[in-house]
Amino acid sequence: MKRYFPFSIIIVVLLLTFLHPSIDIKTAAPGQAPHFDTGDIAWMLVSTALVLIMTPGLAFFYGGMVNKKNVISTMLQSLICMVIVTVMWVTFGFSLAFGDDVHGIIGNPGTYFMMKGMLGDAVWPAAKTFPLLLFAMYQLKFAIITPALITGAFAERIRFNSYLIFVVLFAVFIYSPLAHSTWHPDGFLNKLGVLDFAGGTVVHMSAGWAALASALFLKRRADVSHAPARVTYVIIGTGLLWFGWFGFNAGSALGASALAATALATTTSAASAAGLTWVFFDMFRGRKPSAMGTCIGAVVGLVAITPAAGYVSVPHSLAIGIIAAIVSNLVVEWRTRTTIDDTLDVFPCHGVGGLVGMVLTGVFAHHNVNPAVTSNGLFFGETHLFLVQSMALIGVSIFAFFGSLLLLKVTDLISPLRVSVDEEAVGLDISQHGEKL
Repeated sequence: MKRYFPFSIIIVVLLLTFLHPSIDIKTAAPGQAPHFDTGDIAWMLVSTALVLIMTPGLAFFYGGMVNKKNVISTMLQSLICMVIVTVMWVTFGFSLAFGDDVHGIIGNPGTYFMMKGMLGDAVWPAAKTFPLLLFAMYQLKFAIITPALITGAFAERIRFNSYLIFVVLFAVFIYSPLAHSTWHPDGFLNKLGVLDFAGGTVVHMSAGWAALASALFLKRRADVSHAPARVTYVIIGTGLLWFGWFGFNAGSALGASALAATALATTTSAASAAGLTWVFFDMFRGRKPSAMGTCIGAVVGLVAITPAAGYVSVPHSLAIGIIAAIVSNLVVEWRTRTTIDDTLDVFPCHGVGGLVGMVLTGVFAHHNVNPAVTSNGLFFGETHLFLVQSMALIGVSIFAFFGSLLLLKVTDLISPLRVSVDEEAVGLDISQHGEKL
C-alpha cells in the first residue's frame, strides 16, 4: 500500500486535469477592463524566475554545510519542494492562501481550484497591471522555499518519505493560513495593520519556528560532529540566494516602480552590512574571518530586511543588517552550548533574523518610503506600528512553533520521521536514495 498510494495521488491529479481544464475566460465589464502594463509584466516574470532560483541556491547553501555522505539528500530536500508544492499549489494551494476569505484566517479552496478563472482579465486586487496567473506563479515560489528552509534543522536524520508528508502538511496548515492572514486584503493580520513586505512572518518566522520544533522533536544526531562537505557550495549558494532575493523583495513591490528600486537597494545594503558585521564580530571575539561566516551573515541580512524592504530607508537597512547579524551570531553561540541539534542553525539565522526584521520594521518604517505605512515606526516617535508588529510576532511564533510540533507528531504517526541508527551512520544519500558523491 505504501508503494501504491503516492502514485495514486498522481493519477487523481491527472483525472482532475480532464475534469477541470480551467479554460473559462473572465471578461471585465465595459470600462472596467484592467490595464496590463508590459513593464510590470516583464518585471514580475523576471522576479518569479529570480525567486525560483533561490531554492537551488538554498540546496547548494545547505548541501555544502553537511557531511559528505548527506549532500545529495540535503540538496534534494530543497529541490523536491519545487515539484511537490507546485502540484499542490495549482490544484488547491493558491486558493487556500489567496482564495475568498474565510474568517480572516484561510482562503476558500474552491475559489481558484485547478487555476480556475485565471484566463482573460483576471487580476489580483493589489496588482491590477499584470495577470492573476502571474501573481499566482510569483506567490508559488514563496510557498516552495518556505518548507525548504526548514530542512537545515533536521538535516542528516530524517526519512525522505516522511519528509514529503510533512512538507504537504506544513504548506496546508502553517504556510497557507499565514499567507492569507498577512497578505490577503481580508486577512486578520492585514486588517490589524501588520507590515510584512516580502515574508518576515509568512516565510522566515514560520520556517524558523518549524525548524526549532523539528530539532526538538527529532532530537540529536548520533554523531553531531560537523565537517562541511564543500564550503565552495556554500559560497555558490549564497550568490544564488542573494541574486534571487532581488526578485523576492523588489518583486514584492508588484510592479516595475520606484518602490521596487527602494526594495532592491535596501536588500543589497542590509545583506552587505550583515555579512561584514558577522566577519568583524567574529574577529572581535577572537575568531578568524571565514568564508562560512561571511555567507551566513549575508543571508541573515537578507532574511532580516525581507519584512522591511519596502518600508524603510537605505540607511536604516544598514542598521537592520548590522543588528540582525550581531543578534543571530549570539544566538548561534548560545545554541551550540545547548542540546538542541539544529544542524545548520536555521532557527538562529532564519527564525531570529525574521524576528529581528519584524521588530525593526516597527522601529524604522516611514510613510515617505511607502504610503502604505499609515503609522510611522518607533524611531520617529510613534508607537502604534511597533506594538502591532510585536503582537503579531508573538502570535505567529506561538502558532508556527506549536502548529509545527503537532504536524511533526501527526507525520510521525503516519510514517516514522527518524531514520534508524544504521541508516544515519551510512548516510542518507545511500540509505534514502541509493546515490553518493
